[in-house]
Amino acid sequence: MLRLNVDMKSSEDGGAGTLSIGALAARFGLATHVLRHWEAMGLLHPGRDAGGRRRYGADDLTRVATILLLKEAGLGLNTIRSLSATVDRATRHEILRPAAEELRSKIAAAQASSRLIEGGLNCGHEDVTQCPNYRRLIAERAGSRSPVGESVIETVVPTHSAAR
Repeated sequence: MLRLNVDMKSSEDGGAGTLSIGALAARFGLATHVLRHWEAMGLLHPGRDAGGRRRYGADDLTRVATILLLKEAGLGLNTIRSLSATVDRATRHEILRPAAEELRSKIAAAQASSRLIEGGLNCGHEDVTQCPNYRRLIAERAGSRSPVGESVIETVVPTHSAAR
């Protein structure tokens, strides 16, 4: 979980309410080259001090937290850059729709995997290869028709109780 502390009172602030690249990177547990890469991609626009060193303010902290949050949601840097370049709702939806569809697909696959594993955990057969649910899954995977005509998702849920 990211926690954003925009109280810019820092010993590394150079006296102007800003942070050095090292201080900002440390605040988020990042390597400094990550922030440089994000800058090269146009995701960050730090100010510079008289010596040309990057200085990051409160807006930059918010931007880094946003980038990290969107990356945790599964978005790539190019998508994040596109999102940050628009304030138009329709364009935002156009950018996010494929990501939402991909996420729904991953969730469905994870749920099917979970049902398969739960079916194995709840199977009462000593040898899982003797389990009717297992046999139906194998028949469907091999391309032959399931003897009962059930779908893969239906067959991963055990129809018999575990023998104890």
